[in-house]
Order: sequence, then C-alpha cells, then structure tokens
Amino acid sequence: MPAGGAASASPDVVTVAVRVKPGSARVRVGGCFAGPYGSALVIAVNPPAADGRATEAARLALARALEVRPGAVTLRTGAASRDKLFLVTGVAGELDARLRRLRDGIPG
Repeated sequence: MPAGGAASASPDVVTVAVRVKPGSARVRVGGCFAGPYGSALVIAVNPPAADGRATEAARLALARALEVRPGAVTLRTGAASRDKLFLVTGVAGELDARLRRLRDGIPG
C-alpha cells in the first residue's frame, strides 16, 4: 500500500456476471439474479436477442452504470446466452462498491 494508507489507483480487471433481459421497454441496470456464474447483475435492454444486439446494448449499459468508458468492458463468455460474464477494467475497489449498490438496487 502506498505511503499514507491510500489505496493504489492502478487499473484492475473485475469479472462481472450479468443476466440480460432483452426486448425491455426501457434500459435498466440493477437487481440480482442467481445465475450459473453466481450472483449476477440484471441488465434490461431494448434490442431483441438477435445478431448480438442485446449483448452490445448490455455492454454499453454496464459501462454507463459503472462509470467506465465502453472500451473498458469486454465480453468474456455468453455471447449466445442471457447469462454472460464481462471483464471490466477499472479500479477494483471502486468497481466492487458500484456493483454492490447496483445489485442491491441502490441508486447512484
């Protein structure tokens, strides 16, 4: 740990389990789903599950919700499934706190 007890701001990669709900009336990120990868963040998106459009919309919604640039979020597995794993590059402590709030349905 750096001097003064401050946490390092070096980027880390965090794996995020996601359950995608395609074809929703509005985009929403929040809530928890007990999926095959454990506790998953629920992301509802407008596009249908066709041609990867729902996956891309979920990737962008996740980036916005975690306050990271879209390029920091990449799909690891689950391209043809509602249950996905995304890799997110950022400061692990900050990402973990944001993920907990989103899973618990706490805004901001």
